[in-house]
Amino acid sequence: MKKQKKHTSLLIGLILLGMNAFSQDPDFHIYLCFGQSNMEGAGAIETVDKTVDPRFRVMEAVDCSNLARTKGKWYTAVPPLTRCGTGLSPVDYFGRTMIANLPTNVKVGVINVSVGGCKIELFDKVNYTTYVSSITADWLKSIIAEYSGNPYARLVEMAKLAQKDGVIKGILLHQGESNTGDSQWPTKVKGVYNTLITDLELDPAKVPLLAGEVVHADQGGICASMNTIIAKLPQTLPNSYIISSSKCTDQADNLHFNSAGYRELGKRYANKMLSLMGIVPTGIPEIFLAGSDGFRLEQNYPNPFNGKTNISFEIPNNTFVSLKVCNLLGAEIIDLTGKEYTSGKHTVEFDTKNLSKGIYIYTIKADKFSASQKMILQDE
Repeated sequence: MKKQKKHTSLLIGLILLGMNAFSQDPDFHIYLCFGQSNMEGAGAIETVDKTVDPRFRVMEAVDCSNLARTKGKWYTAVPPLTRCGTGLSPVDYFGRTMIANLPTNVKVGVINVSVGGCKIELFDKVNYTTYVSSITADWLKSIIAEYSGNPYARLVEMAKLAQKDGVIKGILLHQGESNTGDSQWPTKVKGVYNTLITDLELDPAKVPLLAGEVVHADQGGICASMNTIIAKLPQTLPNSYIISSSKCTDQADNLHFNSAGYRELGKRYANKMLSLMGIVPTGIPEIFLAGSDGFRLEQNYPNPFNGKTNISFEIPNNTFVSLKVCNLLGAEIIDLTGKEYTSGKHTVEFDTKNLSKGIYIYTIKADKFSASQKMILQDE
């Protein structure tokens, strides 16, 4: 009799385990979002922003009685998506654009843990307490307190809950204003990314990091110089992609995007993610990396591609240009230029010949400008 009870208990346990495994929906795509005030959202929430497809979901990361939302629960992603009183953010139109371009059976869920005014050090799992102890501003302390004093831990806590429902497909970052001029920023971001990957048991090859530029120089951005450092992130973290903020309009403080700017930036995050999934989105904006003084590296076109693709760059003066293509291990495949070019825009063709499908990195070096982009080679 006892033996029969043991067998029955074992059977029930296996059934429950199977039910739990089945509850994870592979068509529920989840994205983790973190950063400072521009990821947090500082845009006015307008009428157009309040109509949301229920396939776009948000997991609330704090309790918000004013929104009738509870921490750790999913809701239709009507803004605000970060905390109880934040504004429109790029995450809003990231999700909407993803939903508009994915099959109707696919849902998109986001978790946004962001703290206005913080440095990237706040998300350093090991050393964040040192940074927090140095903070004197009460308003910043108050925001951190909403995440029980540890925003990184809250992000992981919510992510683990979300993994019971769906699959984490990517990580979105917008941060850098408070680290302007910090040449170690790419290394610090890589550290946060690697820790997230480890703590959530993710495959880094399947979970890219998308990092957005701060308000651009073409909008008078007061931290625009940081974009030259942000552009170097893919050299440190191969599975990262930079989202241009060029022509994304901003507020009078030249630090935060306005609502229109957030909408456009969010679409660009989505367009990049969709392209990595092999989906050509409708209305894709021009994507490029720009440095100060008129240097620019554009996204190759077409992308994804097979056979041949074109890469364009722009330089403000006559200078030697190196445009190298490497694989994800850093092995050089070809230098497409390797000579002096006149000022202006130039386009070179990359013939893949006998290369295998996959992700490749191309890096330009011209004068003091350096930037990298990713491209996807598909089967014929």
